[in-house]
Amino acid sequence: MPPHIVLVHCHDLGRYVGCYGAAVDTPRIDALAASGVRFDRHFVTAPQCSPSRSSLMTGRHPHQNGMLGLAHGNWEVGPHERFLPELLGEAGYETHRFGLQHVTEHPDRLGFDRSHSDEPLTDEVPTSVHETSRAREVSEDVATFLESGDYEDPFFASVGFFELHRVEENGGFGFESERYEGPDPNDVAPLEFLPDRPGIRSDIAEMNGMVRAIDDGVGTIVDALETAGLAEDALLVFTTEHGLAMPRAKGCCFDAGLEAALLMAQPGTLEAGRVVDDLVSNVDVFATLLDIADAPIPGVDTDGDDIAGRSFGPLLFEDEDAYDPRDRVFSGMTWHDRYNPIRSIRTDRWKYIRNFWHLPVVYMTTDVFCSAAGRELHEEYYGRQRPYEELYDLEADPLERENLAAGDGPDDPATATVRDELREELLEWMAATDDPLLEGPVLPNNWETVHPRLADDRDDIWS
Repeated sequence: MPPHIVLVHCHDLGRYVGCYGAAVDTPRIDALAASGVRFDRHFVTAPQCSPSRSSLMTGRHPHQNGMLGLAHGNWEVGPHERFLPELLGEAGYETHRFGLQHVTEHPDRLGFDRSHSDEPLTDEVPTSVHETSRAREVSEDVATFLESGDYEDPFFASVGFFELHRVEENGGFGFESERYEGPDPNDVAPLEFLPDRPGIRSDIAEMNGMVRAIDDGVGTIVDALETAGLAEDALLVFTTEHGLAMPRAKGCCFDAGLEAALLMAQPGTLEAGRVVDDLVSNVDVFATLLDIADAPIPGVDTDGDDIAGRSFGPLLFEDEDAYDPRDRVFSGMTWHDRYNPIRSIRTDRWKYIRNFWHLPVVYMTTDVFCSAAGRELHEEYYGRQRPYEELYDLEADPLERENLAAGDGPDDPATATVRDELREELLEWMAATDDPLLEGPVLPNNWETVHPRLADDRDDIWS
């Protein structure tokens, strides 16, 4: 029998946990990493919530599945897309949802057999609604479920934590310092990709308090699997949808915005303490979980639109000869609270970013802009216009500070060749995936422009 699958996912975490080198106390998450496999170069398709989550659930990029903005912004995954819970259900899994999902305003579309949480759970609803998706409370619900035995074999559980999302408070956006006890701002370590300033330290301290809630939630689930005798029969996956809700991260295609934790553990099946350095994308997580579940993968084992992901199951089971490694990953963004069209390509060494609109040198989503950290950097980041092309040598410049495509372009002919090749490859990928940006600006919620084939079926989604 294939394993049970427990997928734990949270908001806006990036890799801000101890096992990835962050200066934050996360003993339970670190123990999970030590007991399983840690992916050190896992990147997502979009540095924002709903679009990235849509890739995790469909194995396709946001501009392929229609989710070019936030679910509560009236964007919606196309009617012909197949979702992970739906496909696992067809393969014989009983499927359960706990906490948030933030993929669609119509969660019945996802195909879960049972929902253990209320809806809606989106960024724009009152904080009281988010109470049903707090890590400590959601994990207790999961523990009760696991220990009750009230499920069929095998089962899939999607467990969504609200944390590490900012909330509106005190005239701005913060991490609920009155609810989550964080350290003194003077005692925290600064973030590598940001300057060390008081407002940024204050946000980091608050963030640390929220991270501890995530860690407690993971620990509760791990303990419940052991108590229920399921630890060796369940694949436990822990991840998030994009980088930290901080400047130069969320809403940006720098690595800090696209990086995400990815841990997988199943005692007795997966080797403990392994670290995988291969480039992987969250569209690959979709394909991998279906592979492990012995379920058909759309576009590979079945008819229909090809998915963008590929299974990295062979990496998990150390059958690397059977794995075709990625040498690049693609990402992008179109709409968030504002129009911010970007596409990017990342290889082992290089990052190329193509910006398609006139915006400040560093875009900040509203929750970041109206934060203590954002206020520290308003003048620096909003006083200049960003270039249309960016190129970074990640070996020499891992924090992506020096844009080698700025001005008249690279002085080094070899670097200019890299820029030209990556530009061409990015455009070829956009064409192959029917990216609407190639046709011009994408209007808000303009389904006819984004996907003409969706227009006739739009009413079916809301029916």
